Amino acid sequence: MMGMPRADAAVHVASRVEGLAAVPAAEAENLQTLSLSLLIGAAVLIIAIAAVRLSTRSGLPSLLLYLGIGLLLGNRGLGIDFSDEALTQVLGYAALILILTEGGLTTKWQSIRSSLAPAAALATVGVVVSIVVVAVAAHLVLDMPWNVALLIGAILASTDAAAVFAVLRRVPLPRRVSGMLEAESGFNDAPVVLLVTAFATRTAEGGGGESWWELGGVVVVELVLGSLVGLAVGWLGGRLMARVAGGSSALFAIGVVAVSVLAYAAADVVHASGFIACYLASLVLGNMGLPHRAAVLGFSTALGWLAQIGLFVLLGLLADPAGFGSQVVPALVLGLVLLLLARPLSVLVSCTPFGLSWRTQAFLSWAGLRGAVPVVLATVPMTVGARGVDWVFDLVFVLVVVFTLVQAPTLPWVARRLGLDQAHHSVDLTLEATPFDDIGAHLLEVTIGDTSRMAGVQVYELRLPAGANVALVVREGSSFVPRETTPLRRGDHLLVVTPAELRGPVEKRLYAVSRAGRLAGWSSPGG
Repeated sequence: MMGMPRADAAVHVASRVEGLAAVPAAEAENLQTLSLSLLIGAAVLIIAIAAVRLSTRSGLPSLLLYLGIGLLLGNRGLGIDFSDEALTQVLGYAALILILTEGGLTTKWQSIRSSLAPAAALATVGVVVSIVVVAVAAHLVLDMPWNVALLIGAILASTDAAAVFAVLRRVPLPRRVSGMLEAESGFNDAPVVLLVTAFATRTAEGGGGESWWELGGVVVVELVLGSLVGLAVGWLGGRLMARVAGGSSALFAIGVVAVSVLAYAAADVVHASGFIACYLASLVLGNMGLPHRAAVLGFSTALGWLAQIGLFVLLGLLADPAGFGSQVVPALVLGLVLLLLARPLSVLVSCTPFGLSWRTQAFLSWAGLRGAVPVVLATVPMTVGARGVDWVFDLVFVLVVVFTLVQAPTLPWVARRLGLDQAHHSVDLTLEATPFDDIGAHLLEVTIGDTSRMAGVQVYELRLPAGANVALVVREGSSFVPRETTPLRRGDHLLVVTPAELRGPVEKRLYAVSRAGRLAGWSSPGG
């Protein structure tokens, strides 16, 4: 500071000191903000976890409780001001990716194989039927313009797996019915997201753009291309992860989830459906017989729960109860149309060619619960610049809450009245392979259900492939090593050790005995 007057030098030094002092103050403020955010976030998670028990007892999906937490925290509650639709959509899509990843990884191919065709029809043809019926009702009854009517029909067309199975955990369904609901909810997000985006864009542009035939062709191409990308990324990624991360269960679980996310991103980059790619990649990974299955399922399930909690709380924060009152009547009208006309008609058109009974179709019609996806998609019109449709979010929010309250508690009763509350006729197999990866062995945990014909079968009558053995039986809280003549009972838990290369034949044999009893295989050719 040579040549600078003494007074000016003093001012300069003082300003430098004040500037340096301001930096720690700003950092302290940021740390306080971080601490407050962590405090609120941790408290919300703990409350949300506790709410799961209340959800299980009441039969209500936990999504309603999480939405309520968000509303309580919002500007009409504790005063947290959040109104960023674009951020909500981005975070919502990220949460849906994790939810689809969990759904694919935890879905067994055996449970949906026989349901794949009708589920695919419900997720495509059924979606179109539902959109058309709801749109016609919105146009004729509520006098909405066609573009807006079709947009609302598309937003409401997707079902929610988390909402359905949160209620049905206590209701054992036939494998084909539960598999159909599971597969439909995994498949229908992809076409619905594409259609909602297209309709919202047309609404923002005043109805111009591509013709309906061109739009349909684009959707089909994106779904097909996304499916191919998902299958390829899932298969290649699974083989790669088995080679590079097979030694650590934690790293392997992270890698598997990363492959599913990669499938979404890769498909979206080439303008294909990222959601169908993510689900199919996860489905492939979950059924490749990869090691560390327990760690993968635990990690993906934890991420799925975290995504659901964060998503529903975020949607509750975004919602403004002040706008709900004006949308109650339209929500009730469209909800009744969806529940009593659109959903049953879509099930009838999609499932009748596959020979499903009227009882199954009736249950599928009532089990079409809406959840997070419609509420997230209701933010799309606002993010693409569509004007005059801000009320759509309030309408969809009210509809989802009201009809979840109506449908969810009654689903177990409907299943019983229709005679569908029957346990599966085959045992469930759970692979715990992590401790035996280095020696090429797998551990299968087998639970004998109430209607399984494995009950009464002696251990030697299982006739497992050579090299596989029942190592332990857990019965009524006590465990013992069985003899060859030990009879099995309903409710038993078996630990079966098998070489890795025999896992498939061992599972096939256990399912066969569970279905047909000790004589399974004797009556078949070569048996």
